[in-house]
Amino acid sequence: MEYVVSARKWRPTTFAEVVGQEHISKTIKNSIVNNRIAHAYLFAGPRGVGKTTTARILAKALNCKNNIDGEPCNNCENCTAFNNSQSLDIIEIDGASNRRIDEIRALREAVKYSPTTGSYKIFIVDEVHMLTTESFNAFLKTLEEPPAHAIFIFATTDVHKVPLTIISRCQRFDFRRIELNAIKLQLSKIAISDGIVIDDNALTFIAKKADGALRDAQSLFDQVISFGGKNIDSSIVSQMLNLIDDDVYFNFSDAILKKDFIQAFEISKIVYDNGWNYIDFTNGLIEHFRNILTTVLKRDTSFVETSEEFKKKYLNYIKSFSESDLLRILLYLGKVEKEIKISQNQKLYIELALSHLIGIESSSTITEILNNIPKDLENTTKSFEILKDKIEPSTNLSKIAEIPVSLEKNEEKAINNITNIDDNLSNDESSLINAIINELGGREFK
Repeated sequence: MEYVVSARKWRPTTFAEVVGQEHISKTIKNSIVNNRIAHAYLFAGPRGVGKTTTARILAKALNCKNNIDGEPCNNCENCTAFNNSQSLDIIEIDGASNRRIDEIRALREAVKYSPTTGSYKIFIVDEVHMLTTESFNAFLKTLEEPPAHAIFIFATTDVHKVPLTIISRCQRFDFRRIELNAIKLQLSKIAISDGIVIDDNALTFIAKKADGALRDAQSLFDQVISFGGKNIDSSIVSQMLNLIDDDVYFNFSDAILKKDFIQAFEISKIVYDNGWNYIDFTNGLIEHFRNILTTVLKRDTSFVETSEEFKKKYLNYIKSFSESDLLRILLYLGKVEKEIKISQNQKLYIELALSHLIGIESSSTITEILNNIPKDLENTTKSFEILKDKIEPSTNLSKIAEIPVSLEKNEEKAINNITNIDDNLSNDESSLINAIINELGGREFK
């Protein structure tokens, strides 16, 4: 049997099979059921999300003799003719290769002829934004008042290049990027059907690389199968697509917590030895700390698009990083991402940048410091009570300072925290702090 790529073999033939565009499928099906069919449709969105596929299903459903709830039956004469590319009533043209005004004039002439077997004569124009300005102008009158049997379906990846005069004459549908989990689910169905064993991490790598385009994911899936055979794991996918291992990012975030500076150079060496792009590495690092931030804020991984194995790792950072520290890290990485593009020595620049991030000290807010003051004061007061017991009753308390006493580490920390606070305080807070400092014998806070 002749081999067919997954993108063609698994191309949807009904609205129910279209992945990730339920809002569009439902609207179109209802319009068919209620006989509210527009004379022109405009499908806009990124590549590989189902625009042309939906246009073909719509054209087939409009001419289907036995459609059920807006779905084509795929068994009648018209559906069979279309599936075999033999339909005379559904004409599909490419806007990139038929962009001149002469082709559009020929199309206008073809509109006049009635359909042969179906109810409508349907014209699908893919990549319509490639038409010239003159071609669009020639289309205006026909598009505004077409014959009752004519329906136009336009598809484009760049709707901003389509004139507003064309857009206003169409029903516009915006296709969205397909979610990562939806792509993984579809790929797992293909794998089960073809008898291929593939793990969750491998599916995640492919889905992320596709960036919301199911067609891209299916093409990558075929490449991976050709490379690794029937048993696929994440290491095979990573090797074949030359992807940066997510464990590298987790090793770096662990290095920040442990203050392990040598990891900055080891990670940079790993990136260099594997031939990974330093700009891609920086972007991946930004995404990694963004995932940590959302996990810390939400206390779950609902905003993280990754495999279940890595989601569990992100949950371990909930109590390890503070929101302010993560924001500082992300702000610095944003600067690194801009500057590394113009760096003459990207390896050295990354090593210094990673070392700087590992050396960042954790920050504390004013509220956290004030909340810790009572605990530190309690320990300090106990020390002063012990000191008083060593003083004879006749001793002048003003001479206590002359007695050589070394404060404990926690007492020194309390005084340092109080006397080195940011000056963005209210008058009441400043008065409270000065009163505490006077009790401890510290300098006045201003």
